[in-house]
Amino acid sequence: MAAATLRPPEAAGIGRGVLLALLAHGLLVLALSYSLNWRSDATPAFEAELWSSVPQVAAPKEQLPPEPEPEAPKPDTKAQQRAAEEAAQQQRDAEIAIAKARKLKEDKAREEAAQLEREKAAKDKLAKEKAAKEEQDRKKEKAEKAAKDTKEAKEAKDADARREAIRQEQLRRIQGLAGATGAQGSTGSALQSAAPSAGYAGRVKARIRPLIIYADDGAANPTAEVQVALAPDGRILGTKVLKASSDADWDRAVLRAIEKAESLPRDVDGRVPPLMILSFRPRE
Repeated sequence: MAAATLRPPEAAGIGRGVLLALLAHGLLVLALSYSLNWRSDATPAFEAELWSSVPQVAAPKEQLPPEPEPEAPKPDTKAQQRAAEEAAQQQRDAEIAIAKARKLKEDKAREEAAQLEREKAAKDKLAKEKAAKEEQDRKKEKAEKAAKDTKEAKEAKDADARREAIRQEQLRRIQGLAGATGAQGSTGSALQSAAPSAGYAGRVKARIRPLIIYADDGAANPTAEVQVALAPDGRILGTKVLKASSDADWDRAVLRAIEKAESLPRDVDGRVPPLMILSFRPRE
């Protein structure tokens, strides 16, 4: 680009200049020929011809080199470095802040999850304890009901056994009355009149009295009259107070002693009366 700028421009109208130069040379040749012919002097002489040079074309004006473009100002490296460091620091601070916020959020989420887990565990524990207590109460109630049913069944069985024994005794008595020899107005239950032996009542009392537990701390001597129902083998089927004494404790003590005896001895003939009426006093 610079070489093309410094090259001189081509002269305008060079063809015309060449033509004019040739024309001028021709005219000059004609003039010289005429001059030679006009002079007839044969004296040799020194001749010189002056030829003008080829027309010169003026050189172009000196082309000044283009002014250099102003250089861009050099950047401030230190300022750029400080700016880069500040931007990097801001970026680090922003990343640290984001990391802290994320960590706080994660910690909060973990704490909430742990709290929910603790609450769930507490609820499950309460539910299990409640279920265990209810199950224990049901078992206890079931056991109490079973014990009650067992007791009632045993009492009912014992009562049935006593009633059956009485019924059997009554059947035997009824069957025996078919051949009874008593008078028309007799109130006895045997085939023939037969009273217990003289010492039988004493033997019965001797069996019951050691079983009486009574605190005799008074001067009174109350009398309790008790009716005792007996089986043929001497088992006690039931008791009943016919005449209560003035001391209820003494009456209860006598009944307890009879029940504790469970059975009474047979008479000398091997029989046991179905009913006996016994009287007991603390001191006799």
